[in-house]
Amino acid sequence: MSYTINGRKIGPEHPPYIIAELSANHNGDLNRALETIDAAKACGADAVKLQTYTADTMTIDSDRPEFLIKGGPWDGYRLYDLYKWAQTPFEWHQAMIEHARKRGITVFSTPFDESAVDLLESLDVPAYKIASFEVTDLPLIRYAAGKGKPLIMSSGMASEAELEEAVATAREAGCQDLVLLHCISSYPAPMDQANLRQLTELSRRFGTLPGLSDHTLGTTASVAAVALGACVIEKHFTLSRAEKGPDSDFSIEPDELKRLCRDARDAWAALGSVGFARHQAEEGNKLFRRSVYFVRDVAKGETVKADDIRRIRPGLGLAPKYYDNVIGKRLKVDVTRGTPTSWELFDE
Repeated sequence: MSYTINGRKIGPEHPPYIIAELSANHNGDLNRALETIDAAKACGADAVKLQTYTADTMTIDSDRPEFLIKGGPWDGYRLYDLYKWAQTPFEWHQAMIEHARKRGITVFSTPFDESAVDLLESLDVPAYKIASFEVTDLPLIRYAAGKGKPLIMSSGMASEAELEEAVATAREAGCQDLVLLHCISSYPAPMDQANLRQLTELSRRFGTLPGLSDHTLGTTASVAAVALGACVIEKHFTLSRAEKGPDSDFSIEPDELKRLCRDARDAWAALGSVGFARHQAEEGNKLFRRSVYFVRDVAKGETVKADDIRRIRPGLGLAPKYYDNVIGKRLKVDVTRGTPTSWELFDE
């Protein structure tokens, strides 16, 4: 099973697809957003992902207690104020998408309502992402899936029943290419709660390509996920955590993204395939296996004794399993110390 996004094949037989999540790390500056796209390309990422919403499409401007965030990295913010700060303005999208295309890196986005999908459709993005917090918004999933493009969904906070509904909704709307990302919706996510084994269960249970939306600090969890079969890795990306923004504290910087791209692809390459065939890299070392050698001069016609032979390196003689068979054999030629054993040296 494999899917294609903008010409790049995604699946177990292909290197992991690395998504640099720009999110709010533009810090309200379009030029910084464009520089972040450039940096993602230079680091080796396959794609940059945006988030498409406004404060007014996410929530309402309200002072009621339930609209106030308590705890976590955004403690004390009103929802409306946080999204006002973090939003990527709709009017930036065309410039960002055109810039990415010129740089040769794929760009797509997470739409948070139907108006965002409409904007992204008008800009011909090649895929859509459904965020963990929206995985229960079945009308949104139906609308995005109905566009006939690959759909990537995060599973954070979702129960099995909720994921069943989300996947069924996407399928019923016509989505053929569906990636389900294991995700822990904590910012940052504790490493001891990353629960990466769930990757394979999600893929088995829902028949989707597996991936990871990684909110842990560093790159360890992402690389480990590739070893468990993740075909897609999504990681928040910033030019510098020192330039504080809504998502900066749990984002990786360019040197980390470069390392992630390298290590994740190395981990995938190391998986190889199942089988017992000798690999090319091993061929030269076959010589240094043990084999049965003469360690004394023995004359023609004599019978080989245990003291005459040993199992030593290199491996040019008979295999060690024939050691006992050689003892008692009669030589039909003279042999000198250091001669490898072979059946041709003995009488029948």
